[in-house]
Amino acid sequence: KENKKRKRAEEGEKESEDQSSSVVRELPVKAKKARKKERSEAEKKLSERENALEQADEDEDQKLFQNKAKQKKKASQAITKSVVNSATGATAKQQKRKRVADEAADRRTVFVGNLPVTCTVQVLKSLFKKYGQIQSIRFRSLIPAEDTVSKKVAAIKHKVHPNAKFVNAYVVFKEECDAQKALKENGTEIASGFHIRVDTASKSSSHDNKRSVFLGNLSYDIRDDAVREHFHVCGDVVGVRVVRDRRTGLGKGFGYVLFENMDAVHLALKLNNSVLMGRKIRVQRVADKRKAQKSPDRSRAPKEGVDKKKKEKSSSNDSFVGEKATPLKKSMKPKRLKTTPRSKAGKNK
Repeated sequence: KENKKRKRAEEGEKESEDQSSSVVRELPVKAKKARKKERSEAEKKLSERENALEQADEDEDQKLFQNKAKQKKKASQAITKSVVNSATGATAKQQKRKRVADEAADRRTVFVGNLPVTCTVQVLKSLFKKYGQIQSIRFRSLIPAEDTVSKKVAAIKHKVHPNAKFVNAYVVFKEECDAQKALKENGTEIASGFHIRVDTASKSSSHDNKRSVFLGNLSYDIRDDAVREHFHVCGDVVGVRVVRDRRTGLGKGFGYVLFENMDAVHLALKLNNSVLMGRKIRVQRVADKRKAQKSPDRSRAPKEGVDKKKKEKSSSNDSFVGEKATPLKKSMKPKRLKTTPRSKAGKNK
């Protein structure tokens, strides 16, 4: 029995020793795993910090690169702006010089209208050379015989449409005073049925609207001399202008007549609805654009004044009830005013 007890005790001690050794062995394994986990977390944090630092460095490099690119763009834009400004300044100066030169040339140029198609440069030179030295002569408003031919080529080669009957021209003098003298040829009959219209080519030349008449519902095939003959009864005609299409040369259905005296305008207005080449023409006064813009405001003012007068008259001539209503309103206000002074008087007493 004692031997059995000893064996059991020894076996128990061995088991306890084995258990303690197993616990001792398990402890360092867990510690190693914990240490490995701690090391892996620390390594992760370090790697993350390193990555963040690298990204920050890369962002800074990109920002520096972008700033340098922006500075280069700004510098290039400034250079281009300066170049453009200098170029625009130069072009503006050139345009101004050209404009001044064109205006000076226009003052030396004379427009000659209602010329026959058979008119040549020699005929115009012989007509205007007595007023001064001529610099150049050019024909305009030509209708070429073919669509493929330009107007300049048609003028040089005299390839004009067979239905074309008239042509315009510009005569350029070397001096401005000579161009003013050439205006005397206005209304002269250069050929049978062709009274030329001579006017300055400059835009500053103002048309006298008080001596002019507007014509409407004209025939498209009408000629200037037909209009002149129709209105010659009213008075001396200075010029006739029928507005025409540049391509076809046909009239657009309206035009203008300039008389020498203002009295002729009153007689011309009586020819309204008169028949000219099978059409009832419309004759009206030529109104200034400036006055036409201001007239609507002025036309409203007198109407408002008339309306006000009508309202005043109507209110005065209304029934007795309306007249009685106004003093009632007035009587209400003084009652309130009377109450305040009475109270003040009582306080003073």
